Amino acid sequence: MTDAPLSDRRLREICLEACRSAAETIDATNSFTPVSTKSTDTDIVTATDLAAEATIRDVISAAAPGSNVLGEEEGRAQAGVGPHGDVEWVVDPLDGTVNFAYRIPVTAVSVAAVRNGSPVAGAVVDVARGEMFSAERDGGAWLDGVPISVGRCTEPAQALTVTGYAYDADRRRVHGRMIADLLGHVRDVRAFGSAALHLCWVACGRADLYVERDIRPWDHCAGSLIAGEAGAVVELPCAENDRIVMASNAALRVRLRPLVS
Repeated sequence: MTDAPLSDRRLREICLEACRSAAETIDATNSFTPVSTKSTDTDIVTATDLAAEATIRDVISAAAPGSNVLGEEEGRAQAGVGPHGDVEWVVDPLDGTVNFAYRIPVTAVSVAAVRNGSPVAGAVVDVARGEMFSAERDGGAWLDGVPISVGRCTEPAQALTVTGYAYDADRRRVHGRMIADLLGHVRDVRAFGSAALHLCWVACGRADLYVERDIRPWDHCAGSLIAGEAGAVVELPCAENDRIVMASNAALRVRLRPLVS
């Protein structure tokens, strides 16, 4: 065990290892039936979510003992005893649980390493496709080890947009009205059910704009770093912007941000 701080590069490697291991757990467990709910009756948890988060915590405890873990399912806890208390890991073990429960193959594992309140490394794995997105602070973003960059679309009418909807019905209505208006200005709007993948798809140019509201840190922490390191302008949710997260290239943001409220 070393007392030296872990480099951002090493943190990215751990994020990748944790994502790979959790994806293997998801494939092996494959328990689709909800075992509980969280914020609403539609915000479900399966045994697979719990098993995947346990796997991630085991990887982190072995690789960075003493660091803190904030997981979607199990909350915040220290990963063993060790010297790495300067790092917090923000974990979504199965982003797209509703997709998973319906056997829709659009799910992800998201793991980010945070120092001083900001992500410095992160990884997202597309469970069905096996694609590995990752980034480190000021070091760029990658898809399966190949550098990626945000798309160059500057015309709103050509912008493929991705979004998602909150579990709370009233918040869905608010967001739905905004999306209905946005539909008249962009190429199309699609919702695939994974915030982490939406951000990564903006990062690699598969989508031009991502906008959603009321998502949690584990939903966006790794993906926002990946998108930002790929050249996207990323706006994170806060009270002042009605809990909106948005990502696109800079030119497209200038033209579309006035339509997002």
